[in-house]
Amino acid sequence: MANLYPLKFDPILKERIWGGNKLNTVLGKKLPANKKIGESWELSAVEGDISVVSNGFLKGNDLQELIEIYMGDLVGEKVYEKYGDEFPLLIKLIDASDDLSIQVHPNDELAQKRHDSFGKTEMWYVIGHDKDAKIYVGFNQPVDKDTYVKHLNDGKLTDLLNVETSAKGDTFFIPSGRIHAIGKGNLLAEIQQTSNITYRMYDWDRVDDNGQPRELHTELAVDAIDYSFQPKYKTDYEAKENQSNTLVECPYFTTNLIKLNKGKGLETDYAMLDSFVIYIVLQGDVELSFKDGVESAKAGDTLLLPATMEQVTVSAKSDTEILEVYVKL
Repeated sequence: MANLYPLKFDPILKERIWGGNKLNTVLGKKLPANKKIGESWELSAVEGDISVVSNGFLKGNDLQELIEIYMGDLVGEKVYEKYGDEFPLLIKLIDASDDLSIQVHPNDELAQKRHDSFGKTEMWYVIGHDKDAKIYVGFNQPVDKDTYVKHLNDGKLTDLLNVETSAKGDTFFIPSGRIHAIGKGNLLAEIQQTSNITYRMYDWDRVDDNGQPRELHTELAVDAIDYSFQPKYKTDYEAKENQSNTLVECPYFTTNLIKLNKGKGLETDYAMLDSFVIYIVLQGDVELSFKDGVESAKAGDTLLLPATMEQVTVSAKSDTEILEVYVKL
């Protein structure tokens, strides 16, 4: 069997009522004309939206087939032992030219009970934003269920929300149960559990082209919400250049930021990791050198490095920013 290599996939583009064109203008995605594309699913094993390889001898094979064939060699022995043929993460690039709905995701236990699915813990990394763009994460005060329901019914839910003004590089960790919404004007990367379950509580009184509001899930959301108040919702981190910096570590994924100056390189050793590694290139041009060859990537590209690829050298052809994601069990 031929050796595995860094895999690229065809993006799965999603039209959304709030979508725009930054996935093209900033990240170079080819978008269909006259469509509001809000999401590019870069790496997905969600049923009905399985990513398909776009490079190398495995071109045309989908992610599900690859896991069934390569198992632990692709995803890592521990990862395969825990998740089997189910790929555990969903990677998205999101362009919000309008506010997204205020929503929440159930935890694993509730999602399993209601939907026979994983829950959804996720994180956001702000790639770019318009002036005064906002992020809504968590409550701005201690809240109980009755207070939440009263504000929702009175059309005043936004009075309870913590609001942040976006800055490039802002990172938000959003465990299941935390209320949230992406505000108008944000371009961001989202790393999440493989799950497509979202409970919408409020959609800004918006209607579609037919004058119909989108479906809300207010009853389902009540028992899914974590009503606790946090003094800080934005993630603090160091962003030292020419090394890997930890952004988020949780049971579902670890995400690091690699910032490389033009002409610099980074030698990575994943021998002890026992996991696949995902590179999401947010800026610049890079070259990946590995035992069996070389692969190039540019802003907007996402690559899946198989678990058997233990040493990789990342060389920056220009100032580069990469999110490095894996599962640490």
